[in-house]
Amino acid sequence: MASLSRFPLVLTALFALAACNKTETAPAESAATPAATEAAATPAAEGATPAPAETAPAPAEPAIQPAAVATPPAGPAPVVGTDYEEIPGGQAFDPVPGKIEVAEIFSYTCPHCAQFEPVLLDWRKKQTADVKFTPIAGPFGGNPIPFQKAFYAAQTLSLVEKTHEAMFRAIHIDQSLNYQTITDEQIGAFYAKYGVKAADFIGTMNSFAINAKGKRAEQFMQRSGVSSSPSLVVDGKFLVKGKSFEDMLRITDHLVAQERAALQSSAPAAAAPTAAAPTAAAPAAAAAPKP
Repeated sequence: MASLSRFPLVLTALFALAACNKTETAPAESAATPAATEAAATPAAEGATPAPAETAPAPAEPAIQPAAVATPPAGPAPVVGTDYEEIPGGQAFDPVPGKIEVAEIFSYTCPHCAQFEPVLLDWRKKQTADVKFTPIAGPFGGNPIPFQKAFYAAQTLSLVEKTHEAMFRAIHIDQSLNYQTITDEQIGAFYAKYGVKAADFIGTMNSFAINAKGKRAEQFMQRSGVSSSPSLVVDGKFLVKGKSFEDMLRITDHLVAQERAALQSSAPAAAAPTAAAPTAAAPAAAAAPKP
């Protein structure tokens, strides 16, 4: 089998127009990931022995600093029914007053989500502080439920920033995790490299609280009309469609700007500044001494 790192551009073109659904069973080898470009710089020779998978933890993804000023959306305004769907009575998954939520529904085993990740990360770096990004693990791709539970356990244990990209890499590039035969012990061993005991992680992953998170996420997807990954939902009100990853983000930019304008117009007018209190009259000048 040829190394996937030899075909990053072909994979980009294919995956940009595809999505994983609930019956996706494509093998993990078919995916391109955030590391595909780096891997392409040193293509493997035919028949060469693959390098051992990395065992050292990947560096944590740096915290994303919000942009100072919102960039006006580029391209034509999106059309309802063509570029996005309105969600009747839609609400944000994790609403915060004054924030515009952009929720991404993804799956670690979905190769298209792996390809979308670096594009999405670049987009996130350009967003202002009023945009709240919310990742939601969904039941898409091959055997997604163990990885869905792993994501919510990592979120509960504050490990997502360190492990999110690393999990995509482990499945789709290093292939150190086989999604078809994955066990709880293997998942626990993966997260143990990032500062948690494997047994503790497995216990969290199989807890009632994590199962409840997964069900809540699936309820959100169902009422939002999400049927594949990756998908974007803006403020719980709009399900983005789009013809490519870039097109999805163009549409999202317009919908975020629309929501921002709505928030600004509904905000109470700032109270008029209180008039400054009159200053006390200056004391009368002292009478000049008589000669």
